[in-house]
Amino acid sequence: MYGFYVNTDICTGCKACMTSCMDRNDLEVPAKFRKVFEFGGGEWTANESGALAHTVFTYYASVTCGHCEEPACVANCPTGAMTKDEVTGIVNNDKETCIGCMTCEKSCPYGHPVQLSDGKSHKCILCSDESADGTPNPTCAKACPVRALEFGDIEELRAAHGDAAVIGELTAETLPHVVFGLHRDAAKGGTLLNPMEVSHEQ
Repeated sequence: MYGFYVNTDICTGCKACMTSCMDRNDLEVPAKFRKVFEFGGGEWTANESGALAHTVFTYYASVTCGHCEEPACVANCPTGAMTKDEVTGIVNNDKETCIGCMTCEKSCPYGHPVQLSDGKSHKCILCSDESADGTPNPTCAKACPVRALEFGDIEELRAAHGDAAVIGELTAETLPHVVFGLHRDAAKGGTLLNPMEVSHEQ
């Protein structure tokens, strides 16, 4: 079973992962298979002499389909088009069976599947369609200039980096195959600064 480690402590929010995914899958805005959430908070204050000090902070979390252990999209698809591969863990849908109702998107805590111009549901499949045997090799991880994204066996990633952590609203009861490395300022909380960019609405 495959998954991602997302190191939010070194992610710069450059969105190379997102744009490379969009380019590779020929997606047009607003459709995205990977989104970069920006969180921030703090304030600027001036002392008696007018000098400024701040407690401002920002951090980013790159998110795509979690290829969850218990995917809500699979459980709620009315036609059985959405399935999870028992070996790789990749969640995908059969375009011949898909009716484009987008129950998968509505069920997903991440709002991940998107509806494209063919009226069907589309999503991240870890670029597994690039190889004859379906071996995944996601372009997002290859594109990250600071190696904030690590792709591999999810159990090995959990062993190396710990279990999944909670960042802002990025939580799910579906047990996503994602491990988040917390940013040094994550404990401060913060608010989502780019809600329109990462909106589930397409």
